[in-house]
Amino acid sequence: MPDPTQPSCLREHHGFVRVAAVSPELKLGDVAANVAIIRSEMQRLAGEGCRLIVFPELCLTGYSCADLFYQRSLQQQALNGVKQLAEANAELGCCIVVGLPLAIQGRLYNVAAIIGDGEILGYVPKTFLPNSGEFYERRWFSPAQTLTDTHTDGDGTPVGTDLLFEATDLPGFVLGIEICEDLWTVIPPSSHAALAGATLLANPSASNEVLGKFNYRRQLITQQSARCLASYIYASAGAGESSTDTVYSGHSLIAENGVLMGETERFSFETRAVIADVDLQRLEHERMRSTVFRDAAATQSYSRITFNLGEQETVANKALQRTVSPLPFVPPAGADRQAVCEEIFAIQATALARRLRQTHSKTAVLGLSGGLDSTLALLVMIEALKRAGMPRDAALTITMPGFGTTSRTKGNAEKLAEALHIPLRTIPIGAAVEQHFKDISHPPGLHDVTYENSQARERTQVLMDVANQTNGIVVGTGDLSESALGWCTFNGDHMSMYHVNAGVPKTLVKYLIEWCATELYAEEAGAILHDIIDTPISPELLPLAADGSMEQKTEDTVGPYELHDFFLFHFVRHGCGKDKILFLAEQALGEKYGREVIEKWLTVFLRRFVQSQFKRSSMPDGPKVGSVALSPRGDWRMPSDYSGSAF
Repeated sequence: MPDPTQPSCLREHHGFVRVAAVSPELKLGDVAANVAIIRSEMQRLAGEGCRLIVFPELCLTGYSCADLFYQRSLQQQALNGVKQLAEANAELGCCIVVGLPLAIQGRLYNVAAIIGDGEILGYVPKTFLPNSGEFYERRWFSPAQTLTDTHTDGDGTPVGTDLLFEATDLPGFVLGIEICEDLWTVIPPSSHAALAGATLLANPSASNEVLGKFNYRRQLITQQSARCLASYIYASAGAGESSTDTVYSGHSLIAENGVLMGETERFSFETRAVIADVDLQRLEHERMRSTVFRDAAATQSYSRITFNLGEQETVANKALQRTVSPLPFVPPAGADRQAVCEEIFAIQATALARRLRQTHSKTAVLGLSGGLDSTLALLVMIEALKRAGMPRDAALTITMPGFGTTSRTKGNAEKLAEALHIPLRTIPIGAAVEQHFKDISHPPGLHDVTYENSQARERTQVLMDVANQTNGIVVGTGDLSESALGWCTFNGDHMSMYHVNAGVPKTLVKYLIEWCATELYAEEAGAILHDIIDTPISPELLPLAADGSMEQKTEDTVGPYELHDFFLFHFVRHGCGKDKILFLAEQALGEKYGREVIEKWLTVFLRRFVQSQFKRSSMPDGPKVGSVALSPRGDWRMPSDYSGSAF
């Protein structure tokens, strides 16, 4: 039987919850009209699958009512309006946050009402009241700290800044509230709420517009979501609010852990809403990983008010409302490509230069195959030599043709070294490997793993010995994707004296070389680099076809690197299990590959990742470049004996 405490929606099963921030059309002082607008938008968004809908500060009356807030009739209308919204909320399967003025024990408070399961769950009063410049809230409202009771007059609804609202039927849904100015203070109340367990932080706001403020507001919200490892839902009053001395734009935003998920168009008189699916599982994973978050103690105790969201029978919009990048390691199209690539090169080259200086090396020795990884390593090595104050001819590149080397890759290696004015030696390995086969009694026609690995280890031996001859170090070429898959020969290309590409996945390797081809080395080697990018990825360890073409292609054996890098990112960075990775991959890459293909290669990835930990446990030093790294000394610690039963 299905578990009634677990979400029935596939999206929610994977930890996603749909939230919305709304800037509604407003009629100042007309509570009945505002209730009708809010009710209509609540019903519409619930039909879209939204589980949390946040409306602006004092939205039932309007923020600009000024001395009208003293009118008992307006206060009572607002209170009645909240009750009407609670009745309308029953059976919708969503929680809403609305703002109103609320009289408690002879004082007036600016509060947010939290409504769920057809009930008013509680009120959270504003803590910090702006009272300078164009703001003078202290004229009407009292700050939260003046409350002397924890329940409202009459119906006994909980009230206070120490309330969190937890949906028991949607794991991870814990809502904390702060109001407008609360966010702009030195230590926002949402910081304490997050430390107490709130994953969703809602801010009903009435933030006016002055020149440049919207950028600051956006930065403030995204940064607070990052500091709190939370989703931040910010709903602001719209253009219909006032024209007296200030203008409001309806700038509503949703952020998740430092990333802006969406925002509304500003300065519209019509109702505007921004919707996003935020990942509660990801937020909980980030909090478990972050020692500084775990070690920070909440200085305020909170009461959790529990409720059931209930099921949403018909959801009009079932598609995931968030961008899932098919290339999570590659910057998006709008990114400053030059700045990104220059930073990555600086990280890699500085690291290698430091190691060259530390070892007092006279040379940097590299096996140049004409493939992607060795090409990137060479380009980084040139920059590292410059940073280390060493001449360019200290770069000693060696091409080592074997049984599967094609004329295309060998030719590209030769042309690249020539174009970049780098010394290149050619040392064929065929005779040495054939002698080795005789030594170990291996049939030369048996093209098994021994046949392949013998070549990789012979190449590594050549590089190591040349490095010894020239008082240098061997610069490894293996990348992050190969480390994840174990697609490297143990004590062969798995080994070097410094792994400069260790933190760069295959999809990012291509991105960097493309930049070099069009920007950094366009005139010297651009055409060669473009041909290297277009060459199928291969270790070239099996004999060529009769026509001299490449028989062995890596992605035919282990699967597309585009998929594997996607799997790697979500498995290591966000701790996703197999089912969730499959779900996300279908969102991002389903049209290109289809579910069966994705599932096939995901199974391969997980099996190879687990089985290859022993290789990573003894991998050489190399620089961390992005948020995912597999160094056993830094980011990834996993027993080599793990059975992988969880996958």
